[in-house]
Amino acid sequence: MFTDLPLDELRRYHPPLPEPAGFDAFWQRTLAEARSHDLAPRFTEVDAGLALQRTYDVEFSGFGGHRIRGWFLLPREATEPLPCVVQYIGYGGGRLLPHDWLLWPSAGYAALVMDTRGQSGPNRPGDTPDPVGSTNPGVPGKMTQGLLDPHDYYYRRLFTDAVRAVEVARGHAAVDPGRIVVAGGSQGGASALAVTGLVPDLAGALIDVPFLTDIRRALDVTDEGPYGELARYFAGERTRIDTALDTLDHFDGLNFATRASAPALFATALRDPIVPPSTGFAAYHHYAGEKDLRVWRFNAHESGGGQQRAAEIRFLRELLA
Repeated sequence: MFTDLPLDELRRYHPPLPEPAGFDAFWQRTLAEARSHDLAPRFTEVDAGLALQRTYDVEFSGFGGHRIRGWFLLPREATEPLPCVVQYIGYGGGRLLPHDWLLWPSAGYAALVMDTRGQSGPNRPGDTPDPVGSTNPGVPGKMTQGLLDPHDYYYRRLFTDAVRAVEVARGHAAVDPGRIVVAGGSQGGASALAVTGLVPDLAGALIDVPFLTDIRRALDVTDEGPYGELARYFAGERTRIDTALDTLDHFDGLNFATRASAPALFATALRDPIVPPSTGFAAYHHYAGEKDLRVWRFNAHESGGGQQRAAEIRFLRELLA
């Protein structure tokens, strides 16, 4: 069943921005601190058994100088710098294996897949630890780690890693630095959306069912998935809710969307119980760059699946021609 507002109301849903005081200064300081560490990218070619792609194991310095892992895939026959898709990963998963990321190299682009610090799953293994411990008691998962101070919050580290991944891609000799696209779904969509607001000169963005947008509304309309971690935390920490919500405002995708300029293709699904569709529409409506939206009426958090990927291929073909 539909999990949110009727479609005609979703098309009009435009909530106010939850922008905290000092938002821009917070992120300027955060990124300046990260850039004080040498990016020190390392690309080590590996034999992944892929005849048509060259595969590299990647390391670079993200938030705090912590080493972040990833994959870099390049069409083997490439003879000139290519556009690059920087791919971010959904909640609870890691970078998987190189053959899991063949879409963009097969379409003729380079691809840099950023591993997600401190996350891994039984079918989505990761390789990057998060050396920062939580500064407050929380519930299992990432959503409450450091929740009482935006400087300590987990997503400050992850979004900073995501910006640094773009810088790594730009520095590779096989990549055209003027044609960088960010992409991801769910948590990966949140990272991609954040980067559009923090990096001013991206070529494009693919943002599928973005998590961490219009967070205050999401908390009112779903207890599913990662938002449920916050609900469980607030049920016990009744006196800390306002402090925690102020922290979350520093990471709300609506605030990044209004600062974005890259052309973007969005997707939302009307039966999604994990990322309420109203929050995806809110991100789309606030997005300041050129934009398009695919609405999947009978899908849940899987969104448009292969059809959405096909739409993204067409979108990038026109955008990057």
